[in-house]
Amino acid sequence: MTPRLATEIWIAAYRKRLDLAGIPCFVARRGDATSGAVLVKLATLDGQARVFQRSFDLMTGDRAWIVLTEGAERDCDAACARQAEFDPDLWVLEIEDPRGRHLLEEEGLA
Repeated sequence: MTPRLATEIWIAAYRKRLDLAGIPCFVARRGDATSGAVLVKLATLDGQARVFQRSFDLMTGDRAWIVLTEGAERDCDAACARQAEFDPDLWVLEIEDPRGRHLLEEEGLA
């Protein structure tokens, strides 16, 4: 079993990486500091957005970020709200970048 960072620590590190790249990120919903799941909403400031969630491959144990939903930003906001209804520990981060950068593919962020 691979040790995992507490969610709050992972979020702080991720936000620092985004900040260093000049990409604004806000905590839209605060969840459980230790083990809350995370959704990352990427708003491209043209009315469109994508929401990413972390996925686990049960066969390999690898983790990756996948698109939960994409389209109109209001629809993505609604999807995040629905997820939060089922998971009170959920974090929602909102990135605003017209170029669509999110850095989730970088080493150490999966």
